[in-house]
Amino acid sequence: MREISKGTEPSSLTKHRASLHSDYENYKDKDVLRVALVAEQRGLCCYCMGRIAANGDEMKIEHWHCVSRYPEEQLDYRNLLAACRGGEGEAPPIQHCDTKKADRDLQWNPADPMRRIEDQVEYGADGTIKSKDAAFYKELNDVLNLNVSHIKNARKATQSAIVDWGRLRGRSRPISRRRLEAKIQELSDATIMVAYGPVAIWWLRKLLARTVQ
Repeated sequence: MREISKGTEPSSLTKHRASLHSDYENYKDKDVLRVALVAEQRGLCCYCMGRIAANGDEMKIEHWHCVSRYPEEQLDYRNLLAACRGGEGEAPPIQHCDTKKADRDLQWNPADPMRRIEDQVEYGADGTIKSKDAAFYKELNDVLNLNVSHIKNARKATQSAIVDWGRLRGRSRPISRRRLEAKIQELSDATIMVAYGPVAIWWLRKLLARTVQ
């Protein structure tokens, strides 16, 4: 998971929310909403950080607080995120992200700037996403299923790619802090991030912390 900086909501959502008898179902401009959400998340799912595109085939609009139990938040832009399809239609053990979450609650919203969600997670060399907070770690596994094998393997491949990059760049001498910092900046500044880009950044920062040059 990565921290999401919420931008300005689409004007059509603002207008719709102010109208009589408005709800999420009768909001007609969901295509514009998808574009806004995917853009501010820089092309990544709000939970697994896989790549998504702003169309109904590749993503869904996620209500962090579900509509059924928090109807007052169904048109609150701060409550709206972009999620991948999450194995929709697959067997429950394979489902993940919003599809697995359904109407259950999460204690922390990745779009809450006070939470600094990236400080709450860490990654193992085998691709496991973890948290030192026991309750949140349980949610990562049980509510979002973010350690399902194909996502775990994708994070492991990301970590391996960073190790290989470091070896290549540091072939003649230990990789420099300047190169590491430049790579972190390159990944961080991308308008559309590579899939699992925040995992790569996390590992690069680990390398940076061990680099003295």
